Formats: sequence, structure tokens, C-alpha cells
Amino acid sequence: MSGTLNKVMLIGHLGDEIKMHYFEGGGCIGRFPLATNETYTSKQTNERITNTEWHNIVVRNKAAEICEKYLSKGDKVYIEGRLKTRKWQDEKGNDRYSTEIQCNDFTFLSTKKESESNMGNTPVQNSMATQKPSNESIEIENDDLPF
Repeated sequence: MSGTLNKVMLIGHLGDEIKMHYFEGGGCIGRFPLATNETYTSKQTNERITNTEWHNIVVRNKAAEICEKYLSKGDKVYIEGRLKTRKWQDEKGNDRYSTEIQCNDFTFLSTKKESESNMGNTPVQNSMATQKPSNESIEIENDDLPF
């Protein structure tokens, strides 16, 4: 394969409201932090450990306006985009770098209010787990698939 790929897919929670920046030509960008979590059990202490990773998300133009209108801090969202590293200089003239996810697709998964209300409810059982397999699924299983 001679090509390259720069693709990021994240599911996480907004860490803050979307900050909008508008330009003279009518364009705009929105920026917000997105938190993803990794949870594991420590073998030494048998304690559950959660590590949070923060990602800087950038959305542009109409997508930014939609995100600003419908997303708020704590909402869960799926983000798809590419990595971009920017170089800039601080007040002292030192070179600084920041890596961002340039979002090109997103899906709203749940609001903070929905997540909080679902925590009190019992989880819904997957109806497929309790149903008997249909004839169609049996035929698919018996089919000779090349993979």
C-alpha cells in the first residue's frame, strides 16, 4: 500500500461548552475539549483505575454552528476526523505545539441529562439474546464464506 492514512475516531464527553470564532468572510470554527476514558483493574491492588485523555476538537462552518446549537458540556458524541499539529509562539518567543482533531463527521449520542436519567434505570435487556435464531440466521451460519 503506497498511500497514507490520517484518521481518528473518538467517542467521549464534552469537557466544556463550544467556543466559537467568527471570521470576516462569514466562516467560523468551533473548539471544544473531548474526554475519553480508559478503565482497568490494577493487578496489584485489585482497584479499578480510570485514566482520562483530553482531545482538542475543531469543527468548521455549518458543522460548528450545529455543534454549538445542540451540544453542551457533558454530552456524549462520536467524532471522526484527522490529526493536525499546529506550531505557534508563546509570549516569550518559544515555539509551542498543539495537536487537534479536525472533525469532518460527528454523531450526537446522548445528552448529559439523558445519561444522568439512565443511571437510575435498570439496563434494557437485548431482545436478540432471548430470541431463538430465525431460519435466516441459520442459513447464514451454514453458508461457506471466504473469510
